[in-house]
Amino acid sequence: MAKTSGRTRGRIASRLAAAAVTAALVATGASAVAADNPGKSATDAKPKAKTGVTAPRSNSLAAVSYFALYGVERDGFVYGYAPDGNGGLESRQYSGYGWDRTRDIAQTDLNNDGHADGFWARQNNGDLLYQPFGGQNFKVGGGWNTYNRVWAVGDLGGAGAGDLIARDGNGYLYLYLGYGNGNMTSRYKVGGGWGQYTQIAGNGDLTGDGKADIVARDGSGTLYLYKGTGNYKAPFEGRTRIGGGWNAYNTLVSVGDITGDGRTDLIARDGSGALWRYSGNGDARDPFESKVKIGNGGWNTYRLLF
Repeated sequence: MAKTSGRTRGRIASRLAAAAVTAALVATGASAVAADNPGKSATDAKPKAKTGVTAPRSNSLAAVSYFALYGVERDGFVYGYAPDGNGGLESRQYSGYGWDRTRDIAQTDLNNDGHADGFWARQNNGDLLYQPFGGQNFKVGGGWNTYNRVWAVGDLGGAGAGDLIARDGNGYLYLYLGYGNGNMTSRYKVGGGWGQYTQIAGNGDLTGDGKADIVARDGSGTLYLYKGTGNYKAPFEGRTRIGGGWNAYNTLVSVGDITGDGRTDLIARDGSGALWRYSGNGDARDPFESKVKIGNGGWNTYRLLF
C-alpha cells in the first residue's frame, strides 16, 4: 500500500513491539471504560527524528513535530505508518481498535517535545475523548456535536501544549487551549467565515518564525495559508493565497516533519487513493515544494487519516 524504503528500523520496531504488548494489556485489563466505548485502544508508532535535526523547545516557539501517520478503517481498526527517514513511510503497523464510532480524530503533542502523546476523538454521540498512546482513554466533555469538524493544529496559543480548533455549523471557529494533560480550557472565538473551507490542516510552523500555522482549502480548490501569531485571542494573521487545484485531493493532513529537515510538511490523498507529500520550505509566500508521491494506492481504505 504505502511506498517504503524497505529498510528495517530496529528502534521503531522495538517500540512497536512494546506498544503491541501494551495494547493487549489495556484491552484485557480491569480498568473501567465508558459504556459506549468498550475496548478502545491505541498505541504509538513513534518515528525517529533524522539525526542532526533539533526541534525548538521554548514555550514561545512551536516545536517541529515528528508524528507517525495513522489511518482508521471503517471497522474501527487503526494502523500507524512511521516516517522512514527519507520522506516516505514505513510499512503499516497495527495500532489499535474500537474507533468505528468516531467522527474526527486529532493527534496532538501535549508537552511541545515534538512527538505525539495521543489524540482527541469526537464520538458520534458528541462526546470528546482523549486517548493517550498505550494508555486508557477518558472523556473530556460532551456536546461536541455542535461542531461539524475539529482539528488539532499544534500550539496555537504559545503556551507549550497542543491546542484544538473546532468549527460550528454557522462557520464560526473556536480555539481550545490545551492544559498538557488531554483537558482543555473554555473556548475562545476566533471568528466567522470558516464554513467556506472543505479542508483545514497544520501541525507546526510553516513559515519559519517558530509559530504554528494552518492551511485551509475552499470549495473552489484554492489553498490559503493562515500564519500564526502565537496570541490565543487572535491566533491568525490575514490569509495568503498559496495556489489552486487542491480539489484533486479528498484529504489534507499534517503530521509535522516527515522529511527530517526540521520543517513542517503536508500530506494529501487523491481520489484514486494515492498519497502525496508536499515538503515545507519555510517560505510564507509559497510554503511547499512540488509534490512527491509516497503511496501508490490503496489509501482510500481509510475513512480517517490523522
